[in-house]
Amino acid sequence: MLDFPRWKVWAVWLTIAVCALLAVPTFLPANVKAGLPAWVTAPQINLGLDLAGGSYILLEADTDDVATQRVETMRDTVQTDMRRAPRVQIGDISVRDGRLSFMVRDVSQVDAARERLLPLTAGVGVTGQRDWNIEVRDSTRFVMTPTQAGIEQAIEQAMGDATEVVRRRIDELGTREPTIIRSGSNRIVVQVPGLSDPQQLKALLGRTARLEFKLVDVNADPQALAKGQAPIGSEVLPYPTAGAPIAVKRSTIISGDQIADARQEYDPQTGAPTVAIRFNAQGGRRFAQVTQENVGKPFAIIIDDTVISAPNINERILGGSASISGGFTVESANELAIALRSGKLPVALRVVEERTVSAELGQDSIDKGVLAGIVSAIALMIFMIVTYVRFGIYTSISLLVNAVLIMGIMALFNATLTLPGIAGFVLTIGAAVDANVLINERIREELRRPRAPIQAVEFGYKEASTAIFDANLTNVISAAIMFAFGSGPIRGFAVVLAIGIVTSVFTGVTFTRLLAADYLKRSRPKTLNL
Repeated sequence: MLDFPRWKVWAVWLTIAVCALLAVPTFLPANVKAGLPAWVTAPQINLGLDLAGGSYILLEADTDDVATQRVETMRDTVQTDMRRAPRVQIGDISVRDGRLSFMVRDVSQVDAARERLLPLTAGVGVTGQRDWNIEVRDSTRFVMTPTQAGIEQAIEQAMGDATEVVRRRIDELGTREPTIIRSGSNRIVVQVPGLSDPQQLKALLGRTARLEFKLVDVNADPQALAKGQAPIGSEVLPYPTAGAPIAVKRSTIISGDQIADARQEYDPQTGAPTVAIRFNAQGGRRFAQVTQENVGKPFAIIIDDTVISAPNINERILGGSASISGGFTVESANELAIALRSGKLPVALRVVEERTVSAELGQDSIDKGVLAGIVSAIALMIFMIVTYVRFGIYTSISLLVNAVLIMGIMALFNATLTLPGIAGFVLTIGAAVDANVLINERIREELRRPRAPIQAVEFGYKEASTAIFDANLTNVISAAIMFAFGSGPIRGFAVVLAIGIVTSVFTGVTFTRLLAADYLKRSRPKTLNL
């Protein structure tokens, strides 16, 4: 147990030195960091919202919007599917009261229409209940109604997707370690440390960014449009640039799902900010096909149910790219590009609560947390030195090394330190001392037998190590469970606690044993003052 090969000695000291170097950038002033290479300052302990200050936003989803979108999506799907060979002749599809209906023109095609519709529905959960009910009324009229189970499943999926879209949008802003978690069935909590002005964040997260390309209905009556009425198969949408509403076909020819990239650029002729978009392979082919089939006709570029522009198709557009202009500023064009890049929100989100945590409050928490850590560490060091003398000094040194290791490992993984994390940090000091108390008391027992100092130390570490590993293993399991099922502050506490447990075992068992072995080999004491 006391035999330390030279490579093991070097490995222990090298580990401590590396962690010390990793921890240094966290404590450097901002002006010093600015003059250093990025790779030097990359290891960094990030501060959470409760320490660094920042913005807290609670978003609530419009679940009614999910049901409406499902009906609209099913309408487009049914219309497309009925055109497949052999074609089923149907009338216009109407949407009313959350359901859609249509007539089959030939009664002999009713069974064929049902066969086409059945694959469009799916079972929900283990019950096997369908997500859509299909009814045939008056011999040829089909009515499709979404079931409650289907709506609930769609809401759950939409909320999961919305959480991921929110995460991608915040990452695009370049913020560090945001907290984005579900709250209940229809809410998302967003915490962004270091962001003192939440307005940009609110504008970005509240934007659905549903991009659609639709053909303009040139046959619409202007007087009917003024009353909000559109021909069958079309809809009326606002067109702020033109100052009057416009009628567009309900069928979407290209959607935002087919976008590969979006960037803020400038119009080469006017210099005005624009948003350049590039379609994926499928979207590029579709865009080329549609523009070829509709040369001379206008098409509308729609974002969140508002027409941004409605240019004419002068020729077939190849290359799979397009440009959106609509009186953007550089900021609004960049926000739209980020929203389109990160994907559209599957459900509309609105801000129901927001607050800003000041950095002064966080600094006060840091000061008090650091003070608590220093006071507890000094008190423990004094107690250990008085109680165990030389071995108490080794324990005190191990406490300092333990703190360096924790900070170095957290900096390596760019972990976030929260106020509960500071509590976990202080708690690990007690865990580190606990290991040394077990070892020192076990050595005392061996000295009373009596044994020679070298044998007593060797047996003390050997016998106590098993109990130390078993006790700390259960603590690591507890920390893992808290991290898996907790959120926000609980996870921060679990991360620091888990790291601290591992480092405390390393310093309490391996590092102090290295110091004790070095002392025994050099001095060969006849007795131990323990």
